[in-house]
Formats: sequence, structure tokens, C-alpha cells
Amino acid sequence: MNNPHKIIHIITGLDVGGAEQMLKRLLLSDPDSKNKVLIISLSGMGAIGVYLELAGYQVQALDFRRLSSLSTNFRALVRLIKANKPAMVQTWMYHADFFGGLAARMAGCRNVVWGIRNTFVPLNSRKTYWLMRLCAMLSYVVPKKIICVAEAAKKKHVSYGYHAKKMLVIPNGFDFTCFDAQRVDNKRIRQEFGIGASDFVVGCVGRLHLDKGQDIFITAVALLEKIHNQRMHFMLVGRGCDHKNAELMHQIDSFGLTSSFILLGERHDIPECLAAMDVFCMPSRTEGFPNGLGEAMSMGLPCVATHVGDAKVLTGDTAVLVAADDAMALAVGLTKMICMHPEERKRLGIRAATRVREQFSIDKARDRFYELYREITELSY
Repeated sequence: MNNPHKIIHIITGLDVGGAEQMLKRLLLSDPDSKNKVLIISLSGMGAIGVYLELAGYQVQALDFRRLSSLSTNFRALVRLIKANKPAMVQTWMYHADFFGGLAARMAGCRNVVWGIRNTFVPLNSRKTYWLMRLCAMLSYVVPKKIICVAEAAKKKHVSYGYHAKKMLVIPNGFDFTCFDAQRVDNKRIRQEFGIGASDFVVGCVGRLHLDKGQDIFITAVALLEKIHNQRMHFMLVGRGCDHKNAELMHQIDSFGLTSSFILLGERHDIPECLAAMDVFCMPSRTEGFPNGLGEAMSMGLPCVATHVGDAKVLTGDTAVLVAADDAMALAVGLTKMICMHPEERKRLGIRAATRVREQFSIDKARDRFYELYREITELSY
């Protein structure tokens, strides 16, 4: 007999990332969820896993990263699912969709829901591309439903061959408890790094990766430096965005921008980092439904972003959107924002905060998830 209301979430990993943060927000939005769920990571605990475990959630970590132990870990995954007899298994991202979906079916659970979290396959991963193509074929037999994070992601994956009628879109939802400009110290980070009160800060948040476009941002900044005399700082926040990264430092040094950049690396005080910025920039080459952009909007920051994934759906007319993978276009967009009157920038940020709070709250997203759970399991959530 299935375990009443029990849901197993299987996710590729639990390091800090968009899908991982969304799972965390979804779980924490329902205080009763810790009694209903098991979270299984396929690549170790990660920072999110540790956080959820400390919050009282049951988290299991396997290691699918090593080919030599793949079969052992897969059998362990099947046993975990069998032992818990869940009402439903929900998977997050391609590797979890593939391994988690197959393991769930082998364990006798037919209520499987996949999760597509990006529009395009990562640019530097052929293995992930072929795994995605395999998932496209399996989408006709393994999952009952496929949750896409964005309309753009749904359309793209239908073109890859995914079962169109099983797909539905549930955008990310945001928790405004932490991302509230009225509650966050907007001076601490600036004081910590010697940023003057009248200095102008443009910042990005995201792990260092080709998809996230930090290289495009740095090139755009080099163009900006030639046309603006205002004292400006450019802040990079995220895993890999630190002085230990030789490749990143080489690009910054090659443009003579070392003194202009502030590299914070991975941080656990993202609201404070955002509060130190005057403008937020998202230079991504690809996104699904961009978390970092939504969090910046929540803080009332005026935003410049590339027109990727569902960035337009998220921002509406409250941001400056530019073509992706184009440093000149990004520089022009940043120039437009920097040259805007401060009051106009402030009004734009207020409108952005209002939009994201009214349309993309975690409560609205949770209600959509729970509606699907009821449909799949015929149980109340």
C-alpha cells in the first residue's frame, strides 16, 4: 500500500542553483511538508541539502557522478523508493528525470512527474544533450506529467520530441520574506568593500558558467568604461566568481578592469549583496525562468537582462531587455539604465517589485504544484 501523501523529490544535486532553490522554497512554503516528503540528491548533499536537513527534512544523498558505482547507486535508489512506498515521485532536471523516473517505475510507483528547468541544454555538455534526447523518447512512457519552468522551455522541449500533451508550465515562485529592501541592510556590503555612497554599482548573481554569460558582462563593462566617467563598480556574486579563478581573472585583467571589479564568490547573504547594487544585470546566454532576476526585482532593483527563456514573461515592461550573447547590445542597455534619471530608475524598480510580488509569489507556485499533486494522486494536499 502506498504511503498516504508521501512524495519523494529526486533532484540531480543540492548545490546552490535555480532548481535547488525553487525546491527549497516550495518545501519551506508549507510547514507541514517535512512530514510528507523525502528528498533524494543524486550527487551529494550540497549546501541546500544541509540546510533542508537542519530544517527537519529527511534528505538522502547518493552519488551518481562516478560511473564505477552507477549500478550500485541506481539499485539503492530503487530500494529507497520501494521502502517509502510514495504516492508520487517528482524529479528535477534531466539526470533525475532519467534515473529517478526509471527507478520509480521499477519500484512500482506509476505516479511520476518530471521537471524541466532550462530552455536549452548547457552549451558545454554533449552528454547532457544526448541524455535529454533519450528523455524525450522516454517521456511517452515514464512520466504522467512534465512540469516546465517556462513557456520557452516547453516550446523548445516539444521541438526536441517531448510528449507535448503531458507538459504544463509552473513558473518559479519567490519568497519575499528575505528579499525585501525594507528589511535588508543596504550599507554593510558597500562599507565592507569600500564603495562610496555616491559610487554606482552594477552587479550580477549566478554561478560562473558559460550559460550565465559573465564573460559577456565583462566585455560589456570594458565598453562602458570608455564612455562613462562616473565612478562605477562591477560586482560578481556566485560560485566560481572569485580571485582564485585564474580564467576569470585573466579576462578581467586583459581589459585592465581589475580595480573596477568586486568578486564576492559564493555567498549566503544574497539579499545584502543585491541591496549594495544600483542596477542588476543578467547577461545569460540561456535561462528557463530566471531566479536571480526575480530576486533582484523583489528587492526593487532596476534590471538589465538578456531576452532569454521567460525573462520577458517575468519582467513585462519593467526592465531593459537586450539580445543575448552580444556584448555591445548589453553595453547599450546598461548605458540606457545608467544614464536614466535616478528617480526614473527608482520608479522602474518599484514597478518591478510590484509585478513580481503580485504575479510570482511562492504561494501561487505552491498552489499550482499542489493542484497537480491532487490530480495525479487523487489525494488532498
